[in-house]
Amino acid sequence: MLQKAPRRTRERIQELSLRLFNEFGEPNITTTVIAEELNISPGNLYYHFRNKDDIVNSIFIEFEQEIERILHVPAGRRSNIEDVWQYLHLMFELIWRYRFFYRDLNDLLSRNRKLELHFKQILAHKIKVAKQLCEDLRTEGSLEANDLKIDAMATNMVVVATYWLSYEYVRNPRKYTEQQSMADALARGCYQVLIQVEPYLRGETLARFQKLSDDYLKKLNK
Repeated sequence: MLQKAPRRTRERIQELSLRLFNEFGEPNITTTVIAEELNISPGNLYYHFRNKDDIVNSIFIEFEQEIERILHVPAGRRSNIEDVWQYLHLMFELIWRYRFFYRDLNDLLSRNRKLELHFKQILAHKIKVAKQLCEDLRTEGSLEANDLKIDAMATNMVVVATYWLSYEYVRNPRKYTEQQSMADALARGCYQVLIQVEPYLRGETLARFQKLSDDYLKKLNK
């Protein structure tokens, strides 16, 4: 049987850094801590990454590639409420996987010009997709709202999704790393984003949304 090749040191540094940033916050982790955790010399780490910002930027490239795969509407047909639901689930899962970007967002953007520019583009793309999803629902008669309301709705959806984990951290910081607690937190986040759309839904789509919401809330309350 062929054995897997050992992971390269650069990959190990990046994977560990992501875990440490997520667990303890990026400002609280130094390159010295990362090197000690990996049992390598600081010089070995600096051979692969010039500094901590270089590690952050490398992780961000990976995050950006993954989010680009999610940020699209269904091809060849109009979106439905299930698409919106699925889109949010995937988005929140990705936000959780790279949660330090969102929890430490203001600090990171204040000192990293690359992240500042690229995160603006990501937010704009998220709003564009949210608007398209809402406009598709309106076109098929499932959502009743003018352009101004859809613009505001799309922006609010992105704002809630972007800062939801920060809210959950403030609400219960001692349980922030507990898997089940955070799974519930992400589920609540999805619901809080989607509930903004409910007042504008009509007909069968409203009924389907209410059924999805009821099932979801039952799982949260178990």
